[in-house]
Amino acid sequence: MDNRIVICMGSSCFARGNEKNLRIIEEYLQARGLTAQVRLAGSCCEGNCAVGPNIVINGEIFHNVDPGTMIDLLNTKLQQ
Repeated sequence: MDNRIVICMGSSCFARGNEKNLRIIEEYLQARGLTAQVRLAGSCCEGNCAVGPNIVINGEIFHNVDPGTMIDLLNTKLQQ
């Protein structure tokens, strides 16, 4: 499995919720033993500040990702 998550850590996305989303992603991967199979990276800006927080999972960008939808996204996009 070669999954990649890029989380925007620009000031706008970070302030809007990607700080919490990062913790959710880390806890999700740890709890499911997926830390070795998923590459997690941060970016300075994804260029979509107006519709942030932004997260890219396997090349697909998601906008307005809040902690309430983060788990659903991970369950859908990281299916084993």
